[in-house]
Amino acid sequence: MRIDILTLFPDAVEASLKISILGRAEKKGILDIHAVQIRDYTENKQQQVDDYPYGGGWGCVMMAQPLKSCLDDVCAKAGEKRRVIYMSPQGKTFDQSCARRLAADYDHLVLVCGHYEGVDERFIEECVDEEISLGDFVLTGGEIAAMAVTDAVCRLIPGVLANEECFTGESHWDGLLEYPQYTRPEVWEGRAVPEVLINGDHAKVELWRRKKQLERTMNKRPDMFEKFTPADDTDRKLLEEIKKDASRIKLTEKLDYRPATLDDMPDIMRIVEDARRSLKRFHVDQWQGEYPNEQVFLADMARGECFAVTHGGEVAAVFVLSTLEQENYAKITDGKWTADMPYCVLHRSAVSAKYRGSGMSEFMMKCVERQAAEGFGLRCIRVDTHRKNKAMQRLLRESGYRYRGNVLIDEAGHDPARQAYEKILKIKNIAGGCK
Repeated sequence: MRIDILTLFPDAVEASLKISILGRAEKKGILDIHAVQIRDYTENKQQQVDDYPYGGGWGCVMMAQPLKSCLDDVCAKAGEKRRVIYMSPQGKTFDQSCARRLAADYDHLVLVCGHYEGVDERFIEECVDEEISLGDFVLTGGEIAAMAVTDAVCRLIPGVLANEECFTGESHWDGLLEYPQYTRPEVWEGRAVPEVLINGDHAKVELWRRKKQLERTMNKRPDMFEKFTPADDTDRKLLEEIKKDASRIKLTEKLDYRPATLDDMPDIMRIVEDARRSLKRFHVDQWQGEYPNEQVFLADMARGECFAVTHGGEVAAVFVLSTLEQENYAKITDGKWTADMPYCVLHRSAVSAKYRGSGMSEFMMKCVERQAAEGFGLRCIRVDTHRKNKAMQRLLRESGYRYRGNVLIDEAGHDPARQAYEKILKIKNIAGGCK
């Protein structure tokens, strides 16, 4: 790809386009970019490129002759498959589809940069194939627009970027905005990287990224989203999930957790009743009797093991994290624990029905990790859940817990079979995960 930029300020243009990715591509012979001084093609000693407009008016207009002579010279040096483009606020708005068209259809682009009050209309009529604008605003010259077009087109040329995926997953490629990006550290200013991105499940990562593309476009660029057509059933399913998510409560207030107190008991028992109804609806024989009751939570509070998770001061979830050894855990079957090491056990965790689907469950699990590490100085967390409690099993897996085997729990008159999970915390997981 050869690009000639006709300009009055070639040094400024080349300073930007001869470095970084485009500069390296030019050194490899993939690109051939030139910033050509229009003044070199004038026919007077003063190198005059502009004059007063006929009919009067403000400013001066660039003359047709220097532009045409400059264009003729650069065209004589390049191939026939070219496109002459005038950077103009009157042109069609430049977008990704335009960049793709120019990259695919032409070997040579000539970008004409106007200045002052514009260029002689006769040059446009005689020599220009199309006019392109960056948007509904006016710049002092076409150079910034020409550099933007050059960058957008050149990065699509094979070999300029490492591979095609570098641009096919970006904003606007398929009518959607790009998904969020994160890098190290894993936790910054109390904000953690989404768990799905660090668990190593590439299929889930791709699904999460696609959902975020749809969600971002819907929220940030409704004009783009109106033109978008779902690619397949996966897109349609994700769009339904996004609509459901939009109807759920948003976590806009301060999130925190603290030791539960007696004053929290009404909220805790309300959350337990919410969970009991939900478990019954899905035919999970867990918490379907008197357990857990106030006496159980009072004992937890007395040991300093019951915690309330709050949103703007409102109790939104509860969990118990105990350092007492579980005798039945020693009788694990169909597997084994990772190692013989000190551990704490997650008990009696539930989220208020009001906060389901809001991200509160994920935040609660971060609080569990922080309490284990910073509160108890332990790296190993163990937990069991009913074999039919698919929601809790999914939350545990997404939070990095591993299935270790089966255990039996004494809950009189109810199904005792439980699946056992475990997570070994890394040091970097500990600080700032919940704040």
